[in-house]
Amino acid sequence: MGDNSKSETEWRAILSPEQFRILRQKGTEGPNTGEYNHHDAAGVYCCAGCATPLYTSSTKFSSGCGWPAFFDAIPGAVSRHEDRSMFMTRTEITCTACGGHLGHVFKGEGFDTPTDERHCVNSVSLNFKDDSE
Repeated sequence: MGDNSKSETEWRAILSPEQFRILRQKGTEGPNTGEYNHHDAAGVYCCAGCATPLYTSSTKFSSGCGWPAFFDAIPGAVSRHEDRSMFMTRTEITCTACGGHLGHVFKGEGFDTPTDERHCVNSVSLNFKDDSE
């Protein structure tokens, strides 16, 4: 599924330095700095690495966390992995198609959402396609 076979050199050629740092090296953009944090247009959020649709605007919500938040992904588009960095265990989320790092998912925070989950996603990992496109 998708292209998870690109070399580091190929990824560096197609991604901006900031996209490479986040998508391929599992970095994080600063809180409240992302283009899509307060974005509320109707459409689809796609992987900035491979253009796979990941989230719809109908699952985006305002969490106040400083990053775009979604309560669910498009079925099969996002994979979960245990992340033991930063002296804790978290659940990392990646694009299923290309393996690009998106952010982390958190459960049980008390947001009034159908899944009781918050997908905390870096804006740099996303590109938005308006419903009119």
